[in-house]
Amino acid sequence: MDEEYDVIVLGTGLIECILSGLLSVDGLKVLHMDRNDYYGGASTSLNLIQLWKRFRGNDKPPEQLGMSKEYNVDMIPKFMMANGGLVRVLIHTDVTKYLHFKAVDGSFVYNKGKIYKVPATDVEALKSPLMGLFEKRRARKFFIYVQDYDEKDPKSHEGLDLTKVTARELITKYGLEDDTIDFIGHALALHFDDSYLDGPALDFVKKMKLYAESLARFQGGSPYIYPLYGLGELPQAFARLSAVYGGTYMLNKPECKVEFDGDGKAYGVTSEGETAKCKKVVCDPSYLPNKVQKVGKVARAVCIMSHPIPNTHDSHSAQVILPQKQLGRKSDMYLFCCSYAHNVAPKGKFIAFVSTEAETDNPEIELKPGIDLLGPVDEIFYETYDRFIPANNHETDNCFISMSYDASTHFESTVADVLAMYSNITGKALDLSVDLSAASASADDD
Repeated sequence: MDEEYDVIVLGTGLIECILSGLLSVDGLKVLHMDRNDYYGGASTSLNLIQLWKRFRGNDKPPEQLGMSKEYNVDMIPKFMMANGGLVRVLIHTDVTKYLHFKAVDGSFVYNKGKIYKVPATDVEALKSPLMGLFEKRRARKFFIYVQDYDEKDPKSHEGLDLTKVTARELITKYGLEDDTIDFIGHALALHFDDSYLDGPALDFVKKMKLYAESLARFQGGSPYIYPLYGLGELPQAFARLSAVYGGTYMLNKPECKVEFDGDGKAYGVTSEGETAKCKKVVCDPSYLPNKVQKVGKVARAVCIMSHPIPNTHDSHSAQVILPQKQLGRKSDMYLFCCSYAHNVAPKGKFIAFVSTEAETDNPEIELKPGIDLLGPVDEIFYETYDRFIPANNHETDNCFISMSYDASTHFESTVADVLAMYSNITGKALDLSVDLSAASASADDD
């Protein structure tokens, strides 16, 4: 361990593993350590016995739930947008060869007490029971504008400069109702709250286009894909990638203390009395707790069920977004469900999560609107965890710290963090112009 490395990465969470893979591919000498004896950090995946130990304090789950090893319960459950940032990173690094994806059955939104399929195109808008007849026509016109919009073709802009026009002004031009704006902004563009309305419309339109293009990719019921056996496969796939390019992995390394020189710059990491030197340290918030600040907390419930979420057309995998306004909240609530169809539970069993940015200290009461939509559950576990963001200046201390995972059930915000960190570490942007069809062979939709 006495060698010198370009980068030492601490923690094998998904963000850290992607970065160590990308940096290794770039030719940097990377040492990757974790104090745990398993991959994944906060974003690990647990079997049934591990789940019981974590939430119930014993290792004796009821026998009727089936075999422990048939469960792969993700602790940070998120779907991937088929054309989104994470899939582009997977293709860019060729990690797709280690993984097998399957399309997610359904994408839904909660409106006035009911669950509806999210309409994403002009054709679907006309069919959707979410809107009345005249609103359907207005929504259809708006969807056509978004579908036809091309940044490089001014003719498609209809005289609007979307870098100057706000999302609110664009929506007002089409006269859309509040409930329509609600599902478009939160279930299609995947904004977490309504602050996007006063930002440039370009970002909003790009996010809608990403959803529609991802949906078209596999002709399924949703724009999302998910790896067979769950997300626990991802950190390990990036670990393999890093190893192929000469990266070194060490699990079960106690302490992992970052060492600083007199100027406050990180120069190495000590574990078990040995110090490995480095130019830069990359880590999750738990390794440098005095360099992060708490910005909120996530409340969630993990449920084991014997049926799909009701009113989701028997989807074996689905996301339901409950926009904040529908619940009188400040932030959205998310339902995530997957099952034996993605090999994350035994046949006949479904895993569901309800998550939100916590606004109270009582997750049982706060998550009730989402849990009530699930129908009967076999088992339910509640948890809250704090969300941290870096509070340091990486230019003065050489430390690059990831943000905690948010409550959302998709990866777009996590990928934005990865790309920003990559640019800060390397001084260059990651080129993600890749051939997206490279992932489609492994995205069978049966």
